[in-house]
Amino acid sequence: MDIQNKSHNILKGYNMLLYFAGSMIMYEPNEECIVDFWQNGIIKRLPVNSPNPKFARAASQLRDSCGDRAGCLKNLREDHTRLFNNQGLSLAPAFESYYSSGLNLGLKSITVSEFYDSYGWTSKYKGVIRDDHLGVELLFLTILVDKYLVMDDQVCLIEIRNEIRRFIKLHILSWLSKWYEKMQEHARTLGYKAIATLIYACAEDIYTLCDNDPQHARRDSEVLRNLG
Repeated sequence: MDIQNKSHNILKGYNMLLYFAGSMIMYEPNEECIVDFWQNGIIKRLPVNSPNPKFARAASQLRDSCGDRAGCLKNLREDHTRLFNNQGLSLAPAFESYYSSGLNLGLKSITVSEFYDSYGWTSKYKGVIRDDHLGVELLFLTILVDKYLVMDDQVCLIEIRNEIRRFIKLHILSWLSKWYEKMQEHARTLGYKAIATLIYACAEDIYTLCDNDPQHARRDSEVLRNLG
């Protein structure tokens, strides 16, 4: 029970990080974001720890990424425009379909919409931001994790863990490495390089934590004890 509670708390921490990272991809950063996450120390006191080297790299980058508030906000806003919102000339588009090719170009976006539909979920950004945008996909992932955290039936828990892993595998990790490479190449701010690394690490870690294989579960329990 102690391990289960710790696992739930860790998943809540990952959800918090994904909310933050997803908002930084979807929206131009504002001063409140800088104050809450950098100046007030949330970045310095991340809600989870992880043995994942990507997570350690992201944490280090984030802590070093935003000193002067005004200069940091200006640079992040300029980077956001260059990377995501430059009228068709974005350097790191955050759409799953962008990294597909051939016939899969259209099918990938439809498929992720169908995944949403199977849960009766409609994005609040429908008609404004496409369903295959990384920020929307991360939002849906946090909703799946939230569903998992309130369940107590073992059969349902196994099923939702499988669904979380299936969604991450099909619609996040299937293309995230290509987007991550573009972010590392084109982002001028350490902040956005770090956010890309953080998203990658969180997706990998949640995928691992939701593994139903008994051997893996024992291994992950040991990791959780060490992190405690």
